This record gives sequence, structure tokens and C-alpha cells, in this order.
Amino acid sequence: MDLKTLIRDIPDFPKPGIVFRDITTLLRQPEGLRATADLLREQCQGAGFAPDYIIGMESRGFMFAPLLAYQLGAGFIPVRKPGKLPGAIHSVEYDLEYGTDCLEIHQDAIEAGKKVLIVDDLMATGGTAKAAAELVGFCGAELIGFAFVIELVALKGRDCLPDVPIISLISY
Repeated sequence: MDLKTLIRDIPDFPKPGIVFRDITTLLRQPEGLRATADLLREQCQGAGFAPDYIIGMESRGFMFAPLLAYQLGAGFIPVRKPGKLPGAIHSVEYDLEYGTDCLEIHQDAIEAGKKVLIVDDLMATGGTAKAAAELVGFCGAELIGFAFVIELVALKGRDCLPDVPIISLISY
């Protein structure tokens, strides 16, 4: 299945000059969602990933990370926007391709030394993924890799990420 055919391009969103890759059209197709989840699992298993936990970033990372965690027998850890987690948190501010943002994780979310895979729907400049990797480090856990449904290659997000394996199902 060609997953690209299920992704809609929306020009000038969220601001002029940006082409937003809308995955809602992929998610509504049962075959597309199943194929995406299966491909993520196959690629992660092929890369030898055996995570204890899978992190998904708010909000679209929440769509794929729990599916993959279930398939790989791992736990799911949500990384949220500010003010959404009730316990003591680690926090990191980061740059986006169109501004800045902040991510948070519970301080006790991951035990030190545990293996963590970070999963998101899209990697653009890499700022969000890099911030999530910093949060993994704050917890004392081991980052074993990243998995993305979409990678915007021209934005060179890989260049700012730690030196671990990176999987992308679709490249633009």
C-alpha cells in the first residue's frame, strides 16, 4: 500500500509557506491505519528495537506510539504540552520550524537504564524529537532510536538528533 496516497497536503498551514501533511485522511482508512501500524512494527523489529517503553509526543504521537507499544510488548509514556501532567515533571523548551514550544514528562515515568524508543507522526526540523530525547536523558533512561511515519527530509531534522537509529516510513 502506498501510504503517501492517503496523506492530504494542506498548503499555508499553520502559516504561509508551510505545507502541512495531514494524516487524518490516512487514519480514517482502516487499511491505511493497519498498514502504517504494521510497517512501523516490522521496521522496528527489523532494526532490532526491543524497547521497555515507547514515548509518544502530544498530540499526534499519541496515535501511533500506543499502537506500536502494544505490538512490541512495551509500555507507553506520554510526553505532554505544559500544564497537562499532574505530578512532578521534567520540562524542556525547543524550537519548531514555525516557533517555540515546550514538552514535559513525569519525573518518575521511566526507570533509569530502561530502553526507550521515541515515536511520532512526523519529523520536520527535529526539534520536538530532540526535546523528547532530552527528557529521556533527564530520566536516566537509554534512548535506542526514533520511529516516524513521515520525515520532511529537506528540513534536515536528523542532523540535530542523537546518534541512534532512525526509521521513517514516508519521506518528502
